Amino acid sequence: MLRALDEAYEKHSFHGPNLKGSLRGVTPRQAGFRPGPARHSVRELVLHAAYWKYTVWRRLTGVKRGSFPLAGSNFFDRPGTPSAAEWRQDRALLDAQHRQLRAAVAALRKAPVPSLARQILGIASHDIYHAGQIQLLKRLQR
Repeated sequence: MLRALDEAYEKHSFHGPNLKGSLRGVTPRQAGFRPGPARHSVRELVLHAAYWKYTVWRRLTGVKRGSFPLAGSNFFDRPGTPSAAEWRQDRALLDAQHRQLRAAVAALRKAPVPSLARQILGIASHDIYHAGQIQLLKRLQR
């Protein structure tokens, strides 16, 4: 499970860019680009991915809801172009949530119950899915 998390987020993988790799070089302007009305930006996808890493971590650890650093859940509306500092903070939040989740998975003493194992592998797939979306959003801006 750790290998799947690592490859989907930041380690070398066979499928192409992972989530963190897909963000390499993305400028604040690119992060704020919205391909159409009611469509998500790269920035919003980053915050969404961070939230779901938090959710799986919370389910693994039993921590109650409400400890995510941003108000809300799932998708976080962020219209416009973020400042460079805001964009760094968004990526740092994603990285922190990944590290927290990874530490919880690494600390497991035995295989998790199937429903939690499915969520751990699911969050890895979630990273790959959104990495692909981000790659597409970057190409749409060329």
